Amino acid sequence: MQPPSPEEYARLRELAAAWTRSHLKAAKRDPRFNPVLVADALCFQRHGDQLLGALVTPLSLSLVVLPDAEASPPPEGEATRGLSLPSGDYRFHARRLGDGHWLWACELLDDLSDVASRESASRLAQQLMERVMAPRE
Repeated sequence: MQPPSPEEYARLRELAAAWTRSHLKAAKRDPRFNPVLVADALCFQRHGDQLLGALVTPLSLSLVVLPDAEASPPPEGEATRGLSLPSGDYRFHARRLGDGHWLWACELLDDLSDVASRESASRLAQQLMERVMAPRE
């Protein structure tokens, strides 16, 4: 698998920062909020002509497809798309991160309150990607 380019890594960092600027204040009021975690885009790899990876936030872990940099976000509402991966079919929802940034996300874990560290969240994201990209048995 080909890793992201330096420009794509910069874009992933900006997406995580946009989540923080737009959602952190509200997230802190959520009982699931984990203060040791930060928004981070992890384990991205190419899947065809798309970048696929994980978005960890202080609330959740999502499988994410990065849209083309020039792509406009879909209209407000429940914009969805499917994606077939080696482990199965996944349904992604358009998520606006603020500052004009958006992505396609499939939330897989909605409570990370018991994750002890950023390193643990990173390992969790790695395990997620390994399982998602492993063929069904």
